[in-house]
Amino acid sequence: MLLGTILLWALNISVTRYILTHGLAPLSYASVRYGLAAAIFVGLTLGAERTLHVSRAHLPLIGLAVLALWLNQMSFVFALDRANASTIGLLLGTIPIFAALLGLALGTERPTRRFWIAATISFLGVALVAVGSGGEVTGGAMGILLGLATSATWAAYSVVITPLMRTYSPSRVSAVVLPATWVLLTLCGIGQLEDQDWNVGWEIWVLLLFATIGPLVLTNVLWFRSLHRIGPAKATLAANLEPFVAALLAVVLLSEPLSLLQVLGGVLIGLSILVARRRAPAAQAP
Repeated sequence: MLLGTILLWALNISVTRYILTHGLAPLSYASVRYGLAAAIFVGLTLGAERTLHVSRAHLPLIGLAVLALWLNQMSFVFALDRANASTIGLLLGTIPIFAALLGLALGTERPTRRFWIAATISFLGVALVAVGSGGEVTGGAMGILLGLATSATWAAYSVVITPLMRTYSPSRVSAVVLPATWVLLTLCGIGQLEDQDWNVGWEIWVLLLFATIGPLVLTNVLWFRSLHRIGPAKATLAANLEPFVAALLAVVLLSEPLSLLQVLGGVLIGLSILVARRRAPAAQAP
């Protein structure tokens, strides 16, 4: 289940890049995708739990989750509209570092020398990915910045929904957060939706359905079942493979070039994750 989740997440980056370069505008794609996903989650949750109720005390967290996910999806689609999927895939490897930085800002993490070393290695890796992209990134620095914004906002979303997951099921959280996110995406995308030529061919619609049902809906179930089976530590460590699988799939499926500097940058990002997660051995009792 975990490997299936990682593969679907990684594949979604290439699929989204293909859709955006073959007919659909970024916000047209995001609006339709999130509209379909919201309807699916509402239906599944009502069928299983018979309610979408959340406590009034949790509404501020719901609002923050909606804001973080909206910013994440705006960054995601515009990043892939401007940059190669392989480049964005590698940049998503910075998510654990951004999550740790957010924890430091909120006071839930203590800054350690190991963490600052990991953060330095990670952003050196980002610099190599950016330099190695060269002219292959349509949009230049903006594509890189949007890729980093995608990582940062996903880290923020993950931190915000963690307290909600202690009270509600993942399906109920998604059934509440996704419709509100869809409303914001649609309001922002009115201009693109009006100008969109929807005659893009059946292949694009099939891929859009895949991007909705697979990486957005099915992975929600697989990921949390994986967490339950093997624990969050092992699951999260394995999920760190996703950026590198995403870059590899982009090279294979979209024939995107991947320079040596980008590869080295990806290796440094991966190394930073290992440095940040490695723990000192426990002291032995005398």
